[in-house]
Amino acid sequence: MLRLEYKKHVFNFKQPSGTSRGVLKQKTSYHLIVWDSENPEVKGHGECSTIKGLSPDPWDEYESTLQQLKGRTEDLEFYLIQGLHRFPSIRFGLEMALTDLQKGGRRILFDTNFTQGKAGIPINGLIWMGKPEFMHQQIEQKINQGYPCIKMKIGALSFEQEMELLQGIRDRFGAKELELRVDANGAFAPEEALEKLKRLSGLDIHSIEQPIRQGQWDKMAGLCKETPVPIALDEELIGRSSEDAISQLLDYIQPQYVILKPSLLGGFEISENLIREAEKRNIGWWVTSALEGNIGLNAIAQWTATFNPKNTQGLGTGSLFTNNIPSPLYIADARLHFDPKNLWNLNSIHE
Repeated sequence: MLRLEYKKHVFNFKQPSGTSRGVLKQKTSYHLIVWDSENPEVKGHGECSTIKGLSPDPWDEYESTLQQLKGRTEDLEFYLIQGLHRFPSIRFGLEMALTDLQKGGRRILFDTNFTQGKAGIPINGLIWMGKPEFMHQQIEQKINQGYPCIKMKIGALSFEQEMELLQGIRDRFGAKELELRVDANGAFAPEEALEKLKRLSGLDIHSIEQPIRQGQWDKMAGLCKETPVPIALDEELIGRSSEDAISQLLDYIQPQYVILKPSLLGGFEISENLIREAEKRNIGWWVTSALEGNIGLNAIAQWTATFNPKNTQGLGTGSLFTNNIPSPLYIADARLHFDPKNLWNLNSIHE
C-alpha cells in the first residue's frame, strides 16, 4: 500500500524580490514523499509550491488537505484525477511524487538529452523590480552573463522610469542582438494600456505578459486585437483546468502567447492540454517556473525538455534562495543544465 508524508520548507530569498504585488522575502513549499510499504527504500518526491496572493489554492484549508491525503493513501489516484481541482499546487506535487516513484525514485521523471547532461534549456535573464539603480545592476549582470533574452518585471516604478531603463538597453543592443520581454503582472489600467503598449512597441519588445489584471476578458480581447506588442496570458490562465474552459478562454481573448506554470495550472496533464489547444490556434507558448524550489523546478525543466524547445523558457529561478535543496541543476551559458553525476541532498528539507 502507498504511504505519504509531507514536510514544510520555507525558502528565504537571497535579496527581497519585488513584484507588482509587493516585495517577497520568503515563500513556502510543502514537499510530498510517497512510497510503497512493501518497498520503503524507493521514494517519490514532489513539491507543492504556492505564492500567496497568486496561487488559487485555499490557504486556510491547505494543511488539512495535505493531512487528508496522508490519511487516505489508498485514494491517491482518485485525488490526482478528480479530488484536487481547488488545489492545483497539491495536485501537481502529487503528480510529481507519483511519477518519480513510478520511475524508480531517482528524480528522473523524463529521460531526455537534458537529464543525460547532453543539452541545456535556453532561459531568460530575469530582472526583478526595485529601485532604478538595483534594476540597472541586474541588467548589467545579465548582459555580462551572456543572456540573449532579458525579461524585466514592470509596474513598481513609474512607467517613465521603466521606459528609460528599457531604452537604455535598446540603445546598446538591437532586437537581433537581445530579445526583450516585459511582465506587467496586470499593472496597467485598461484605459491606458493600449497607449503604453504603443510606446513599448518602439523598443522592439518581444512580448508583454498580462498587461492588465486578469478577469477582464472584453478588455483583454480588445487589447490582443489591437496591440502592437504581442501579449502573453499568464495569471489569466489560473483556474482554467478543463479542456472546455481553456478553449473558451483562448477563443474569446485570442492572445499571441500563453505562459505555462504547472504549479498554478495543476500539473503536467493540464499544461499539455493547454499546449495542444494553443497550438491548434497558432498561439505560441513557453514555460515559466513559479518560484518553486529545486525539486519542483527539476520536474518542470525535465518536462519542458521533452518538447525540445528552441525558444527561451523562464526557468532560471532556482538561484533565488539561500536555502534551496542541493540538486543536479545548474545554469551556464544562459541555459539550465542537469548534471547526472551530481547527487541530490534531500536531508536539507525542513520539517
